[in-house]
Amino acid sequence: MISVWEKETFFAPQDIIIAGSGFVGLWSAFYLKKRNPKLRITILDKGIIPTGASTRNAGFACFGSLTELLADEQKMGTDRMLHLVEMRYKGLEKIKTVFGKKDIDIDMCGGYELFTKEENLLTEDIEEQVDYLNELLKEIVKGNTYKLADKKIGSFGFKKISHLIRNNQEGYLHSGKLIKVLLQYVQRQGVQVLNNLEIKNFEKVNDRIEIETNQPIRFSADQLLICINGFAKKLLPQLDVEPARGQVILTSPIDTLPWKGTFHYNQGFYYFRNLGKRVLLGGARNLAVNDERTFSLQTSEIIQQELERFLNEVIIPDKKFSIELRWSGTMGIGGEKMPIQKEISPGVFCCVRMNGMGVALAPFLGEKTAKMMIG
Repeated sequence: MISVWEKETFFAPQDIIIAGSGFVGLWSAFYLKKRNPKLRITILDKGIIPTGASTRNAGFACFGSLTELLADEQKMGTDRMLHLVEMRYKGLEKIKTVFGKKDIDIDMCGGYELFTKEENLLTEDIEEQVDYLNELLKEIVKGNTYKLADKKIGSFGFKKISHLIRNNQEGYLHSGKLIKVLLQYVQRQGVQVLNNLEIKNFEKVNDRIEIETNQPIRFSADQLLICINGFAKKLLPQLDVEPARGQVILTSPIDTLPWKGTFHYNQGFYYFRNLGKRVLLGGARNLAVNDERTFSLQTSEIIQQELERFLNEVIIPDKKFSIELRWSGTMGIGGEKMPIQKEISPGVFCCVRMNGMGVALAPFLGEKTAKMMIG
């Protein structure tokens, strides 16, 4: 049983309850409070900290690699691909506007995409693709986004690589610091964040949303916003969203690391960056797609071995290092790459299926969700 003090403070009826304190949940709370500072908002999270993808990713400010966007265009069409890119671009711009570089270690240093010799791509073909996408993207960004950069291969020390493409719109940040400053900001605005509370069920009762949790505590709100991304199907089984495990490794410091920035390979399925003098590498999920559709946060031998092979044979051959950390996170993916953002039923909303792009998409979608919920 709870006391009267708890009932009238921590567990008092709310205007809005948000499920999930990751990037989407926090940015949504950020913009809801911007639109109406008097809103009573509580965020419920099942973990001690957000443990889906927001604090367990590779820290990319992801605009999108050339082959990723070309693949998206084939699957989604040109207009939808460009709309997705625009959302990512505008989201990254919002991050830079709200928070300073020192707050979140953001550095729009640019990035590169690697092409191996086995792909047998002609320089002329790549240049044609670069020119094609640059022209399309001028609707969104100023100047050219992509540029052939083969001359960098030797100085970067990569092996088995035949081509590099520079991406001027890529960068990285510190995901943990971004979550922390977002959390502190919304709490200063009066948003309550409660942890170790997982929503198990909800129902509409007399124009209110009654919410059942894993604790003997029920919550009540006018509106419910579900932002648990890869876990969304647990509450909304009708949605086209599945968990996708993303595995990451981090090396020990390498004093002679010859490059800095963000890098992609194989349509973005492999991604790496420097973290100081260390190499942070993630991906290879495409080697075991079905096995990686899991809620488990354990790492798997097949993916870990492939990441280490890629490190040793391509990224930092002939360098001595050890693996300091291994971890994984849970992304939300679906049959298509566009996020799901809509009103599910009267008073119940969702913003999920970030497809590994939550860092960039969340600020844009958070603002759009706030407008959708309170007009």
